[in-house]
Amino acid sequence: MERRTIEPRPDWQPTVEEQGLIYPLTRYPDDSLRPYWDESAYYVFTLPEVEALEEVVEELHRMCLAAAEHIVAEDRFADLGITDPRVARAVAEAWRRRAELPSVYGRFDLRYDGTGPAKLLEYNADTPTSLVEAASPQWFWMEDRFPGADQWNSLHERLLAAWRKQAALLPPGSPLYFAYSSADELGEDMMTVAYLKETAEQAGLATDWIAMEEIGWDRLSGRFVDNRLRFIRSIFKLYPWEWLTTDRFADHVLDTLDNGGGTGSTLWIEPAWKMLLSNKALLAILWELYPGHPNLLPAYLDGPRDLPATGWVAKPLLGREGAGVTIHEPGATPTLRDEPCCYQQLAPLPDFDGNRVVLGAWVVENESAGLGIRESSGLITDEYARFLPHVIL
Repeated sequence: MERRTIEPRPDWQPTVEEQGLIYPLTRYPDDSLRPYWDESAYYVFTLPEVEALEEVVEELHRMCLAAAEHIVAEDRFADLGITDPRVARAVAEAWRRRAELPSVYGRFDLRYDGTGPAKLLEYNADTPTSLVEAASPQWFWMEDRFPGADQWNSLHERLLAAWRKQAALLPPGSPLYFAYSSADELGEDMMTVAYLKETAEQAGLATDWIAMEEIGWDRLSGRFVDNRLRFIRSIFKLYPWEWLTTDRFADHVLDTLDNGGGTGSTLWIEPAWKMLLSNKALLAILWELYPGHPNLLPAYLDGPRDLPATGWVAKPLLGREGAGVTIHEPGATPTLRDEPCCYQQLAPLPDFDGNRVVLGAWVVENESAGLGIRESSGLITDEYARFLPHVIL
């Protein structure tokens, strides 16, 4: 693994915008605009490195599924902050019927510098973003700059195959809706949903799309409807389950949830069992089930325990883009957060020429599917991170 600098293409911004990345720039607190898509550098991997990382990702995914089975079997929902019995029952039922429920994708965030085993930082299994840039613009960048080279990137093909395979699980006779929140001012959620919708259409599915805020409730029929009063029978949402089960429509979601048994009225993708994997408590449960595993970091739910010797990171059980994460250096006094957290061993992100890098390794269904790389200036990968392309040489 190596970071190399390169001159950006002169027309890079309109090029990546045409390829679906409508947010190539990030606005900083000083009101300046700086590249989010950053092709002034790129990362190089060898084929053996990528093949080894693919194996790690698929093993981690299998371990996460085993952890989900453990959570349900041992009724450990409270460790995830799931204290509403109705939600716990819905998640458990979704897990038991998972073979009947469409489940598309997820993203592992890994610490890796090319010199040791990759370490799992977290698993974004419910509403992962940075998909568009990983699937499309970086592939075309490689074809422009390194024709004939290769890339860890089969995202588009695997997404099409996943939709074709799972089409039979969808209710017949109605479109699959794709939903995003209009509260997302950047447009990242909308474009992620638009890309997924495009892959579903290419796979032969009938689709439509809607903002979460436009979904209505028909009191006469007891069904969710779109803005033309058509029943919503299946819907992909880029909207976290922890919001879906706590906002003002939560009772309706639970009352009409189709968990694969054919008795409900709305099938949601990703399914409710993804709540088991998109929660940072998963990290501690994995360490409990697989202590000393080379691709895991020590993690606990009841406090930092022995981690002050190495330093630790306190992560809220739920959250995106580093929100609420605090770093505690080695030797710091052990402290507990007021909110439920996962306390994970500090593993500082690798430093490449002053840039802190995290690998986003994608899974489609149960298979490794691609890589996206983000860089940040600090130890926490936040909303000011930059996306850099990669190539296999």
